[in-house]
Amino acid sequence: MSNTLTSAAKTFQPQIKIAATYMRGGTSKGLFFNLHDLPEVAQQAGQARDALLLRVIGSPDPYGKQTDGLGGATSSTSKTVIVSESDKADHDVDYLFGQVAIDKAFIDWSGNCGNLSAAVGAFAIHAGLIEPANIPYNGFAVVRIWQVNISKTIIAHIPICNGQVQEIGDFELDGVTFPAAEIVVEFVDPSDADNSMFPTNNLVDQLHVPDIGTFDATMINAGIATVFLEAKALGYLGTEGQDVINSDPDALQKFETIRAHAALKMGLIKHLDEAASRQHTPKIAFVSPAHDYVASSGKQISKAQIDLNVRALSMGKLHHAMMGTAAVAIGTAAAIPGTLVNIAAGGGEHQSITFGHPSGTLKVGAKATQQQGQWIVEKATMSRSARILMEGWVRVPASTI
Repeated sequence: MSNTLTSAAKTFQPQIKIAATYMRGGTSKGLFFNLHDLPEVAQQAGQARDALLLRVIGSPDPYGKQTDGLGGATSSTSKTVIVSESDKADHDVDYLFGQVAIDKAFIDWSGNCGNLSAAVGAFAIHAGLIEPANIPYNGFAVVRIWQVNISKTIIAHIPICNGQVQEIGDFELDGVTFPAAEIVVEFVDPSDADNSMFPTNNLVDQLHVPDIGTFDATMINAGIATVFLEAKALGYLGTEGQDVINSDPDALQKFETIRAHAALKMGLIKHLDEAASRQHTPKIAFVSPAHDYVASSGKQISKAQIDLNVRALSMGKLHHAMMGTAAVAIGTAAAIPGTLVNIAAGGGEHQSITFGHPSGTLKVGAKATQQQGQWIVEKATMSRSARILMEGWVRVPASTI
């Protein structure tokens, strides 16, 4: 064998390693980083940061599997989080969320992940970002989180047992196989900071989509920008599972086209072709009155258990459960009489509702008031859980950044 090194070997560079924590939050999973553990060039927003996180997750992957990365090849498992100490008054940490596309070299920084919000407080405590004096020996640590993407406050109530974050418990969350400790998450003033809750000033709009149809639509900025349609207007019952929607490419294209037109009407984009680079928002969902159905786990869901059915799409596919931010939008819209969500829930006043999703049910609370003709929601509340799955280092080729 020749002793001559190949050109590849001559230019060989070892991988760089970066401290990271792999966590489940709600019905999502993602890679969590302390901002100061990232390479210096990736501590600021920009191409280097995006390139690093794409490589960590394993995108873009034309095979759609993210085999050479830590992503799980679904919108729920292709996520990154960066946490740092906050310089905002009355806040403990800053939380930045990146939704990583699977088949494209793209990270959407336009919105929050409500599910992973439940894990941020626990991560912050584990990472030493919370003052020890603010962590009780037993009880709940209240972590005030500044959500950087949407400039909003999230308050997480983290259970503490013997001075440590309690992760194991008997709280069951549909869409998550094993029980865990309950984390109550409050989304303070969840409507869009820069726009009215209803960007068109209407509770229900007529959304015209060329070559597809005209639909009643509730378009709301709360938790995350979301457009709600009626299931029956789309030809659905509202009890559909992932396989029905995600195996139908024509349906997926139809939803994406409707979503693009909704984004334009909501003022989130100026031209339709911009929707392709804003995949994370707005979300699109369809609602129906409560119906019996079988959840993806095989569990029977009775219409007596729920107020309505909701199905939502994320990153172009029907979500296996419900995005946490979309749940905030659902709870907020349900609290406001006259929205399609409120109507599907039977109308009237609701300070909390339980809705059915593909994996089961979820309860979310919100209280809405009207001030000077504008709807205001002080906060929306839901219970999730979170758990560290792995901690250590991720490795990426040095050439990545």
